[in-house]
Amino acid sequence: MAITRTVFITGGARRIGMAAAKYLHASGYNIIITYNKSGLEAKSLSKRLNKLRPNSFATIKASFTSKKICSLIYKKAIKIFGRVDVLINNASKFYPTKIANITEKSWFDIIDTNLKVPLFLSKEFYPELKKRKGSIINIIDIHIDPPLKDHIIYNISKAGLLALTKTLAKDLAPNVRVNGVSPGAIMWPEADISNTKKKKEILSRIALRRSGEPNDIAKAILFLIQDAGYVTGQNINIDGGRKLNM
Repeated sequence: MAITRTVFITGGARRIGMAAAKYLHASGYNIIITYNKSGLEAKSLSKRLNKLRPNSFATIKASFTSKKICSLIYKKAIKIFGRVDVLINNASKFYPTKIANITEKSWFDIIDTNLKVPLFLSKEFYPELKKRKGSIINIIDIHIDPPLKDHIIYNISKAGLLALTKTLAKDLAPNVRVNGVSPGAIMWPEADISNTKKKKEILSRIALRRSGEPNDIAKAILFLIQDAGYVTGQNINIDGGRKLNM
């Protein structure tokens, strides 16, 4: 009997994480997601995907505030399906931090979620991923070069995540591949959903003159999992050519 591989996704109840969970599930993978405040969305997604394929999707509530949480989450994840083949570090904090408004609280809030957690989850999952010849995929952002104005801490966190991706790719080779995916205008930040002027300005600088879809990210993730056995240490921009005009 064929073995079903398992993908673990942080922040998988909404937006890009949810799209990846659904797409990879449809491609035959078992899925485990973490969620924090999106309990209703996680429950709905679990019900829907387990109806399609029984006992194939699971959720873990996690706020990543405790020093021991990454270790506890790893242990919970392994118990669910008996294995994890792919770690996707997707959970992210995103909000402006102008220089005058930066505080230690905002620093630790963003850096812990966007950079510290991916590092320590990678540490915890590494022995399992090594055993499975698995991979790690980090969801980064095109706005690390050039950086996004008035988002100082966020920019630092995502630039650090790119550096972490390349560092882990070198340190965990040849057993575990590590790559990144950087979304462009895929899903508008919730604060900008009704800002038509800003959307038009952004779209005018995208070579393909349109926004992308969450499944554009999901397809890139699937490629890195299934068809990129000779790819590691890379960051793929899924941006419709936006970086050509940045």
